[in-house]
Amino acid sequence: MSQRPPQAGLRHVALFVEAFEATADFYMRVMGMAEEWRPDADNLYLCSGNDNLALHRWAGDERSPSQRLDHMGFIVDKAEHVDAWHEWLQANDVTIVAPPKTHRDGARSLYCRDPDGTVVQIIHHPPISAG
Repeated sequence: MSQRPPQAGLRHVALFVEAFEATADFYMRVMGMAEEWRPDADNLYLCSGNDNLALHRWAGDERSPSQRLDHMGFIVDKAEHVDAWHEWLQANDVTIVAPPKTHRDGARSLYCRDPDGTVVQIIHHPPISAG
């Protein structure tokens, strides 16, 4: 094949998590994702419109991957939404890793941790945010 096939962007992330119930609650109650499918007690698929997050219970067994994710990001439409998220996350006792900051490229973001320790970024990035 001489040409790269088209792609529509990164819209699916799958995580092994130890704190399964707390992490599911974080993404549904705090982040506002909806349950799409729960095939069994160890797997949950969530979405917030045009994305998909899969949570897979990890118990330290042979399925455990050595790969580690640095962070994942949720896009917001306006820079001021980052600050609103900061207030919301603090009100929900979410650990903030880095408070809201405007970056050199004009993006504004913050970083927090989900209950399993994964770093989550809330970001307004003008090239891909709607507003």
